[in-house]
Amino acid sequence: MTSNIVWKLARRLIGQIFLSIALGIATTVLLMVVLERLTRTSGGALRDFARVVGNTFGFMNVTQAGSFLFFLIYMILLNWRRFRYEQRLIESLAHIAQGNFDHAVPVAQNNEVTLLAQNVNLLVERLQRSLDEERRTERSKNELVTNVSHDLRTPLTSILGYLGLIDQDRYRDEVELRQYVQIAYAKAQRLNVLINDLFEYTRMNSASAPLRATSVNVSELVEQLLDHYRLPLREAGMEGRLNAGPGFRNLRVWADPVKLVRVFENLLANAMTYGKDGRIVDFIVSSENGTVLVEVVNYGEPIPESDLPRLFERFYRVDKARTSDNGGAGLGLAIAKGLVEKHGGTIRALSDENSTSFQVRLPLYAETVTV
Repeated sequence: MTSNIVWKLARRLIGQIFLSIALGIATTVLLMVVLERLTRTSGGALRDFARVVGNTFGFMNVTQAGSFLFFLIYMILLNWRRFRYEQRLIESLAHIAQGNFDHAVPVAQNNEVTLLAQNVNLLVERLQRSLDEERRTERSKNELVTNVSHDLRTPLTSILGYLGLIDQDRYRDEVELRQYVQIAYAKAQRLNVLINDLFEYTRMNSASAPLRATSVNVSELVEQLLDHYRLPLREAGMEGRLNAGPGFRNLRVWADPVKLVRVFENLLANAMTYGKDGRIVDFIVSSENGTVLVEVVNYGEPIPESDLPRLFERFYRVDKARTSDNGGAGLGLAIAKGLVEKHGGTIRALSDENSTSFQVRLPLYAETVTV
């Protein structure tokens, strides 16, 4: 690329030199002819002046000097537009150097300077994107600190309050004492969940947390998850069901089983929190277009359509009235989305009056055996 530009510059410069020399000689010769004819037809004064100049400097020297002078004039004229363009380029660069990254260098000609201008614009555009990304990251960090502080402060305040009552012996009897202890313990458990969610979210966004991937049977993983959550589901008055047809029982994905379990745990926990009224959580496993599709369906209150696009944003809650006590920290779905995308998959939410479905798609592993 660099050698091509140098070659173009050399060719253009040589071409301009030869053209200017030719034009300079032609103009000088033409001027000499005109002057010679004028001296013949005009008065003696002009003829005498021309002879004096020719005799003093020599007609050959005069011709060479004139040719050189016109050569310089033509070189300037041929490069005048370029000089003006370079002046505009310098002014634009000075304007950008003052921090005006929304300004673009003018691209007006088709030469090596134009290529420079285009590259400068590309550099400024990338720098602007980098600065915007840095601002978004900083704003995101500030929002993270604010939201985390709020979500952690609520249970911590309750814990300190009830422990303070116990420390000051401000309880009527042992029954009330045990009630205070139980509340403080429940709040501490809630605090532990929030801290774990935050830790998982930050670790998920870190490049230093590689996936320990292996071949995973999706139906077996979901079956084990539902078996593990059988008691919590029963306590919530709900039932978990796995629906995988005979042809989909052995679908496999290449994934980190611990991370994949966390995805479906978060979706199940979300269904247990907000889909209680439906009493059923269905895990439907199937295959579609070279992917494994896992749908987590609950039959509780539908999610408003306006909230669906923002559902996987961190700290976002559909019901703004929910607090961290009766809702989530707003990290569960964000964590699930991040983990799914780390596995090269996608996740989306659909909701209507009948059901709410979270659809997870993961690339089908090549060694899947269909029965």
